[in-house]
Amino acid sequence: MPVTKASAELLDLLNQAIAREIQVSIQYMWQHVMWSGVKAFAVKDELKSVAIEEMKHAEGIAERLFYLGETPTTKPTPIFVGGSLKEQIEADMKAEEEAIVMYKKIIAMAMKEGDEATAHLFREILSDEEDHHDTFESILEAV
Repeated sequence: MPVTKASAELLDLLNQAIAREIQVSIQYMWQHVMWSGVKAFAVKDELKSVAIEEMKHAEGIAERLFYLGETPTTKPTPIFVGGSLKEQIEADMKAEEEAIVMYKKIIAMAMKEGDEATAHLFREILSDEEDHHDTFESILEAV
C-alpha cells in the first residue's frame, strides 16, 4: 500500500498524461517511418528519438500511477500523423505545448497534495517536453 495518498483528480491527470505520452510516441514513430526524401532525412531520426523518449515517459508515469493504487490506461489520446512534414511538425509542437501546460498543472497539484515524488517525476518530464518543443520549433523554421 502506498504511503502517499493522491486525490482522484491527480490520479485522473496522471492517466491522461499516460494517454498523451502513448499518443505522441506512436505519432512521432509513425511520422519517422513514413517520411522519406531530403527534408525527412534531416528529421526522421530525431522523430524516432523523441518517440522513444515519450514511451519512457509513459512507462515512468504508469509506474508512479500504479504505485499510487490506480491502473494505468493503455489507450492513447487521438493520434495525428498528418500529411505534409510541416503539418506534422505543427501538430507535434501543439501536442508538446499541451503537455507542458498539463504537466505544470500536475506539478502544482502534486505539491499541493504533498506528493513530492510525483512532482519530481513531472519536473523531469517537463524539461524533456520543453526540449521537444524547442526541437520541433527549430525543425519548423527549416520546413
